Amino acid sequence: MRHLQLTTAGESHGPGLTALLEGLPMGLKVNPARIDEQLARRQEGYGRGGRMKIETDRVKITGGLRRGVTLGSPLALWIENLDYPNWEASMHPEPRRGSKAPKPVTQPRPGHADLAGVLKTGTADIRNVLERASARETAARVAAGSVCRLLLAELGVTLFSHVLAIGGVKARVDYADLAALAAGAAANDLHVADSEAYARMLRTIKAVWQDGDTLGGLAEVVACGLPPGLGHYVHWERRLDARLGAAILSIPAVKGVEIGPAFENAHMRGSRAMDLILPRKGEGLRYRRGSNRMGGLEGGMTTGEPLLVRGAMKPLSTLMQPLASVDIASHQAVKAVRERSDCTAVAAMGVVMEAMVALVLADAVLDEFPAATMADLKAAWRRFRTQQARR
Repeated sequence: MRHLQLTTAGESHGPGLTALLEGLPMGLKVNPARIDEQLARRQEGYGRGGRMKIETDRVKITGGLRRGVTLGSPLALWIENLDYPNWEASMHPEPRRGSKAPKPVTQPRPGHADLAGVLKTGTADIRNVLERASARETAARVAAGSVCRLLLAELGVTLFSHVLAIGGVKARVDYADLAALAAGAAANDLHVADSEAYARMLRTIKAVWQDGDTLGGLAEVVACGLPPGLGHYVHWERRLDARLGAAILSIPAVKGVEIGPAFENAHMRGSRAMDLILPRKGEGLRYRRGSNRMGGLEGGMTTGEPLLVRGAMKPLSTLMQPLASVDIASHQAVKAVRERSDCTAVAAMGVVMEAMVALVLADAVLDEFPAATMADLKAAWRRFRTQQARR
């Protein structure tokens, strides 16, 4: 059962993007500047295209907030597309008298939603598909996820992302000091904690960019401060790993997801892959884990260890050296249409992943502790943590 519902609207080159987040408790403090910080992080990264020089995303909250505090009603978020004036003739929501119809896009791009969308809908203009399928929509998700992040922070749950690989260049990762890992990832525009790998990635991206090609890669979200038992083991659709997997795979260009080093675990013996349960002394829980190879989830529930969620982004579909295609009007062989694009956007993917993980976790929290106000939610959260320490 979902307690938080997110709906987004808007096209890549339309007037702007809207996010409607429903189900937040009353009393959550929301500072738009904190949302803008995350929107700015989404635009970072060497390898981003020309649009990042045009857009400077800022959120405007138009409903659900009074004097910086949520009312418990739907929260409405608006992000203006600053590139819209360059596309107004083509993308204006209303018909324009006296203006010529825009030239249709008829050359679908391999790897994008173009051709499947045309075959699904029968549209003669691929722009009717690609505008909504564009990853520009994820700016609205980052705005909404940033609000969920604020809710989680009130409960002591924090998130960050870091890049594991771009174009075959892999970063070394030390999970022994997560604070240092977060700081290292925040120190550069690719969000890579390994400085040597960062330098190699820059060289790789530059070479591929000059060839008019694109790169994919891997990013990971780390969530700390979660108690054991968040999520469900009874119903398949309420298992937390299933919900996280669906959320990450909903991000454009993401084709794979894993919880912790799942694919590496698949090649190991069970005796080495499991996280041993050991006694713990001192205050708090009486148990600890010997490792975190399960990525903080067992049986659809959190284990109390840091949650590790990884996403794999394919190389981006729009190439400056277009691939072979077929024109949907003439059915003749052509080159795919060229739309402005990035060489790589793995760092941005990590920020979008943070937003989606925050949304899923906030929803799971409200599922576990239904509350009309933040005061009620925090009280229920404290009781739960206290009870666990006695078990």
